[in-house]
Order: sequence, then C-alpha cells, then structure tokens
Amino acid sequence: MRSERVTVTLPAELVAVARDAVRLGHSASLSAYVAEAVAARQSRDRSLATLADLYGGPPPPDELDAARRSLRLVPPPATVG
Repeated sequence: MRSERVTVTLPAELVAVARDAVRLGHSASLSAYVAEAVAARQSRDRSLATLADLYGGPPPPDELDAARRSLRLVPPPATVG
C-alpha cells in the first residue's frame, strides 16, 4: 500500500497513550497506531452505512444496543445491590 505523509494535531493525552502502546509493543510505530485507528473508524462507518441501508435509515437505538451487547462491544450494565 502506498503511504502519504500528513500532519495532524492530536490532544496530548491521545498521543501519550499511542506512544505507550508502541513502547509496549502493541503497535509497530506511532504511524501504524494512527493508521489502525483510522482503518477501524472507516470500518465502523461502513458498517453503520450498511445498517442504515438495510433499515432505510439509522437502526433503532435499542437494536444497536442489543447488537453491541451480543458482540460484547460494550461492558454489561453494572448491577446494583
């Protein structure tokens, strides 16, 4: 894949977390970390667009919540007691 150099400005806290991920070996470089984040966002946007096409608009929030729970994309609600 061809690469292109870009300049972005990010909050310092996000950069620190990304650098820690590189330092810990979770990503090959800061550029790779950012590329992975952009790719994940694009994948999410495509998935939501596909759902919108299927539903003829945005999916109902309760169905999105059920899907997120089913796919374990959100932590289960905390139990009180």
